[in-house]
Amino acid sequence: MAGNFLEQLKKTPILCDGATGTLLYAKGVFINRCYDELNLSQPELIRKIHHDYLQAGAQIIETNTFGANRCRLERHGLASQVRDINVAGGKVAREEAKSFDVWIGGSVGPIGVRIEPLGKVALQEAKEAFREQIAALSEGGVDLILLETFGYLEEIHQALQAAREVNPNLPIVAQVTIDEDGNTLDGSTPEIFVPRLAEWGADVVGCNCSVGPVAMLDAMERVRALTTLPVAAQPNAGIPRSVEGRNIYLCSPEYMASYARKFVAAGVNLVGGCCGTTPEHIHEMKSALRVGSARAKTATAKVKSDQVVATPSVPLDKRSRLGKKIAAGEFATMVEIVPPKGTDIHKEIDGARFVKSVGIDAVNIPDSPRASARMSNQALCLLMQQQVGIETVLHYTCRDRNVLGIQSDLLGASALGIHNLICITGDPPKMGNYPDATAVFDVDAIGLVNVVRNLNCGLDIGGNPVGAGTSFVIGVGANPGVPNIDEEIRRFEFKVQAGAEYAVTQPVFDLKLLENFLRRIEHCRIPVLAGIWPLVSARNAEFMKNELRVSVPDSILERMTKAKSPEAAREEGIQIARDMLIAVRGMVQGAQISAPQGRYTSAADVLEALGSGGGTKECRS
Repeated sequence: MAGNFLEQLKKTPILCDGATGTLLYAKGVFINRCYDELNLSQPELIRKIHHDYLQAGAQIIETNTFGANRCRLERHGLASQVRDINVAGGKVAREEAKSFDVWIGGSVGPIGVRIEPLGKVALQEAKEAFREQIAALSEGGVDLILLETFGYLEEIHQALQAAREVNPNLPIVAQVTIDEDGNTLDGSTPEIFVPRLAEWGADVVGCNCSVGPVAMLDAMERVRALTTLPVAAQPNAGIPRSVEGRNIYLCSPEYMASYARKFVAAGVNLVGGCCGTTPEHIHEMKSALRVGSARAKTATAKVKSDQVVATPSVPLDKRSRLGKKIAAGEFATMVEIVPPKGTDIHKEIDGARFVKSVGIDAVNIPDSPRASARMSNQALCLLMQQQVGIETVLHYTCRDRNVLGIQSDLLGASALGIHNLICITGDPPKMGNYPDATAVFDVDAIGLVNVVRNLNCGLDIGGNPVGAGTSFVIGVGANPGVPNIDEEIRRFEFKVQAGAEYAVTQPVFDLKLLENFLRRIEHCRIPVLAGIWPLVSARNAEFMKNELRVSVPDSILERMTKAKSPEAAREEGIQIARDMLIAVRGMVQGAQISAPQGRYTSAADVLEALGSGGGTKECRS
């Protein structure tokens, strides 16, 4: 039947099966098991699920291979068995279906890790992972490829390319997952994702998972109007509800069946079910389609070209005073002010007023440094700009927010008048005072820079227009003293490629390490602001070296140890910082001076080494 799948799909609706994971869990297979591996260890269990769906009337049964790619299998120590698991998945389904006139669909899901530009995995790596899996499914005898539950268009693009390279003759059903508004996880609307899937070579386009029949029908009516290709819809059996600790899908088989007719009446060609859907649901859906004599609408496609055009970003020197100074090649200075643990900000506001009075250009406010619970740095940035009139630099981390929250935060920050950023990955919660807190890390600093650059061009994380662009000056962190400097350079290259416009280093105590770092980044050089830290004691120096892993030479430790009193130690720390600031002055384009223990006068004392206001001479960038 494989040869006439697409022809048949245009003539009459075809019914796909339902969930596999739902049934495996119901049969007592714990969710921490690798469900795909059951093709090898318990094929009879998978065969029974296929059998039940076949008996219910499914015309397509999907292989148990949704997560059988190298990246997902690696979590279970099974990366070397990609071929075996997928070939077995195809053969188990084929053997069970030999007495039925049905198609075998090779199920392929996302690889489960972020790909560029939001993650570390390169597009080519993702495509190779998909190619490996799809090649094995083809070897296992599938009739078509079902790409399922993709939330990011760039990832399904790689899967489509891989499928075409493996076997150009295999039909491809390309399905994205949507929210209640019909948008994918990256914010793409049907008006965006339908033309792109068609352009990239999908034979069938559609949606599956995440939402129930009602929201799915709304989305499919929009999808149908945008393409002449066959359309697929596989909703969940409603929205899950927590019952005694378990997620239960409460849509009855009869309810799903009623919507199966509505889908077909709306022009859907392939109907099925996702999470929560059982053979009982499929049986009722089959009966409804048989007796309902539903006829698919003739597609009246209103296909339009949705070429998304990014708006030009605001020139760097127009975005903020700090941006103007960096763009002009002037030496920029900033002081770090840490948010309070409570709501009293008098000390921080007074500190900002003081550093402004001595000529500091901006105040950098970290985001819960070392994973400690502190006041929102975005709120403090706003209050400081309002009450002091000094520009702030929002230290923004990926630890606590998913990609949707990141975008919302940044749009809000821009609307509030915060225009300077330092994008970093962030300290994991285990370093802080709440080690059991959950980290997010949807993206790292590289992915975050990509998000910000898109927003500056008026595009969201899916590349869709959001109106006027933001005007952020995009900074990143750098650490010249890490043991694996090759990895640091590699990540710095990616940050610059992603759109970084300046960098702030970790505190510098070893001039040779900074010189080496600057030499290594000559090919991708952006303005660098050196971190300068006035030590307050020998113990502070030991902490920096042994616990924060900052490179502190023995000569610096010796100078701090020789100080005979706390005041003498602070003075020595300031002198060391002054010496370092003078030494790096000709190498970098600015400095971030820390104020340990909230001693803002120490930062001012260090800055005096350069003269009033830190100087404005041209320097190499």
